[in-house]
Amino acid sequence: MSRGGASKDHDDGPERRCIATGEVQPKHGLIRFVVGPEGQIAPDLGEKIPGRGIWVSSDRDALTLAIKKNLFARAAKQPVTLPDGLFDMVDLGLTRRLTDLIALSRKAGDAVAGFEKVKDWLATRKVGVLLQATDGSERGKSKLWTPTGARYFSVLTARELGLAFGRQSVIHGALAAGGLAPRVVEGAAKLQGLRKADGGVTAGKDERNA
Repeated sequence: MSRGGASKDHDDGPERRCIATGEVQPKHGLIRFVVGPEGQIAPDLGEKIPGRGIWVSSDRDALTLAIKKNLFARAAKQPVTLPDGLFDMVDLGLTRRLTDLIALSRKAGDAVAGFEKVKDWLATRKVGVLLQATDGSERGKSKLWTPTGARYFSVLTARELGLAFGRQSVIHGALAAGGLAPRVVEGAAKLQGLRKADGGVTAGKDERNA
């Protein structure tokens, strides 16, 4: 139950065991949870909350299983409670973190939106990430290509991608290589793992030609 679209750039990083699958993998492919003071499980998406972490693969099936069977209690070795809508809470948190990273890239001049601007960047700049809305026209999206060595994700809706660019909706976006692009790749891959059953395109290099 490995997370689709995981970059191999982090293979030598710290590893953790998923409580749902039992697999040991680099922690960039997992979501960290902690037990709060009152025994309630909380996602720690920034991986900064003190305490022992409980790790679940950023995969829809793995997180669903962990929640359904409350595998957190066994991992924590104590009774715990799960907040209502924990899955949606994680999805919303990952979405917010991803759109915030894209917004920061935009403010730094490292991201553009719109078909023509993205097409120009693909032809003239070193692009690190191509982002396209899940609900955009497949015909329109197929007219853009992912440069060799870049990453392609279709995991955010047009409204969500629009939030990142300060617009009502965005179908096409691109980030320059370097800067925050590696963090965007990691965040998008995690969200894609949760949304894979909702029409998200498996992340990875797409070397389509225009």
